[in-house]
Amino acid sequence: MRHSIPNHRHGRPSPWITRFASKIASGSKVLDLACGNGRHSRYLLRLGHTVTACDINISALTDIKDEARLEIIACDLENSPWPFGDRHFAAIIITNYLHRPLFPDVVATLAPAGLLLYETFAAGNEAFGRPRNPKYLLKRGELISGILDNLTIIAYEDVTIDTPHPACVQRVCARNSI
Repeated sequence: MRHSIPNHRHGRPSPWITRFASKIASGSKVLDLACGNGRHSRYLLRLGHTVTACDINISALTDIKDEARLEIIACDLENSPWPFGDRHFAAIIITNYLHRPLFPDVVATLAPAGLLLYETFAAGNEAFGRPRNPKYLLKRGELISGILDNLTIIAYEDVTIDTPHPACVQRVCARNSI
């Protein structure tokens, strides 16, 4: 069923995610947090992983809801208890989402030797469009100083990108060193 998972209407996975996805052990349990339209869930399923996709609005996932290796969780991450309890994931993917109070929960949910792939908007993005609110923009170096106490950084960038559209982003690939 690997090749039947749709991708076309949902956008391409982030180049940051595709660059480091090979570091996720084959067949791992992966959490796609604030998954949006599921572009990374679809990509990870095609790679053979078991995926838990979580977002406040899961309507964009209806076309893959019957995928055997997919668990879908509808949750308002900002106004509900952390939905994963004591579960752990071999990898956690977060893109284009920032809610700082979740940083400790994200790290606690990462399995020993697990991989965190995180990419979101940073200060300076106001020049390019949304988001403009500082609440949703990382300060310089905030991503690595805010959540990586027990993680080993594999790669980190604080850059302006051109594609798919101009934006200021921070992104990290880090492994849980516990």
